[in-house]
Amino acid sequence: MSTASISANKPLYLAALAGLPLIGITLYLWGQPPICTCGEVKLWIGSIFDSGNSQHIADWYTLSHILHGVLIALVGRLVFPRLGFGWLFGAAIVTGVGWELIEHTDWVLGKFRATTINQGYHGDSVLNAVSDYIWMMGGFFAAYSLRTWIVLSMVAALELSAAFIARDSLALSTLSLVYPIQSIEDWQQALNPNRETAAVQ
Repeated sequence: MSTASISANKPLYLAALAGLPLIGITLYLWGQPPICTCGEVKLWIGSIFDSGNSQHIADWYTLSHILHGVLIALVGRLVFPRLGFGWLFGAAIVTGVGWELIEHTDWVLGKFRATTINQGYHGDSVLNAVSDYIWMMGGFFAAYSLRTWIVLSMVAALELSAAFIARDSLALSTLSLVYPIQSIEDWQQALNPNRETAAVQ
């Protein structure tokens, strides 16, 4: 991206940076822990059933946040080709910050906890939520600068790897919230080391 383009969109870059403290301070005031209550900070949590999931820097749901940014750039390119970078970047900022806040409202947390795979979920740590926003922005900038076929391959790779390795993905999470299917929940729970406890709950 050229220096002229960066200069022209400077207000948007400042708005994107402002999203970091906005998310962090708001969630902290809402009672979310700054870091994992275990007292550690880890780069990666490899199981969605781990108690540290959604509490550290990255986990399998990070792929969904990257995909969020990727899809904004991809949809903008394919469906709204006349929209410039500024409009798409603005959409990434608004939806990125908006989701991290909306996700932690009582209504949405309740919807998540109503699904078997998210029972006991109390929201992200501040560190995880801010990291998710950064990962989303990374996905947006990567997809905006790459060729369409590479972006489409990226979408497939992110969704399929999350779905078949972790047993959850953006599409599966959305489906479980909108129209849960028991056979899919059973397939997901097959990897849950605490599945007997989850079944009782």
